[in-house]
Amino acid sequence: MGPATLAQVLRPLQRLFPAERYPELIVGLGVSDDAAVYRISSEVAVIQTLDFFPPVVDDPHDYGAIAAANAMSDVYAMGGEVVLALNICGFPPTLGADTITEILLGGAEKVAEAGGILAGGHTISDQEPKYGLAVMGLVHPDHVLTKGGARVGDLLVLTKPLGVGIVTTASKGDAAEPDDVAAAIDSMKRLNRAAARRFREVGVQACTDITGFALLGHGHEMAERSGVCLRLHQAQVPFLPGARRYAEEGLFPGGTCNNQQAYERMVRFGPAVADVERRQACFLVQALEQ
Repeated sequence: MGPATLAQVLRPLQRLFPAERYPELIVGLGVSDDAAVYRISSEVAVIQTLDFFPPVVDDPHDYGAIAAANAMSDVYAMGGEVVLALNICGFPPTLGADTITEILLGGAEKVAEAGGILAGGHTISDQEPKYGLAVMGLVHPDHVLTKGGARVGDLLVLTKPLGVGIVTTASKGDAAEPDDVAAAIDSMKRLNRAAARRFREVGVQACTDITGFALLGHGHEMAERSGVCLRLHQAQVPFLPGARRYAEEGLFPGGTCNNQQAYERMVRFGPAVADVERRQACFLVQALEQ
């Protein structure tokens, strides 16, 4: 769902849960962030999130690991640690049990790597496979990271190179080099747990998980919530192997045009930034993913 449509459909829901009636809700529908946060006590707040999607790679074990890492990434983006997860599954009746087992095993191993527990889930029949997690994390109420904490003079740090969407799109069309696909898969499976811990140590003030709305979309959300502007130097942005070349060949994901229409008007590009690089910026995903 595009950002404008998403904002429209959520608007009526926001009116049902005004912030003044729910003082323990630290982050909810009132602001767009990566996960919900609810204060349990003066020392503990719960982070709640969920995410799922169709396969982005062929190997079922890798698919499960990628989907799980993606779902848990929102907890890290809020400054917390994963403690509990539940599977969300939609599988065709024709999909073999061995394949489903590998998907679930890939996800479960990632939850274990994160230090959490996989405790169950829910399955339905669906013509297209879908898998992900509902995740619970914990954080101190005073240490919650949101998109709205950036300040003038802060440095923007990306924990991973960009370009997963472009590389996987090229892979689906059999146009990607195997080594480039392998690098993208390794990046998608890598947890942001260590990065989140380092962020807490150095006192990071704002954080977000860059996924479907890309660097410009999520960057705009952070800038808007924080009341600042972000200045990005194109030459300093890290890319996955092959991402630039596939972009030059026009191998963009389906959501590129939606993102470009939604966010390009909020961005000023320097005269040296070529059109293909502008389109890249509108759909370079998963810099902070997983």
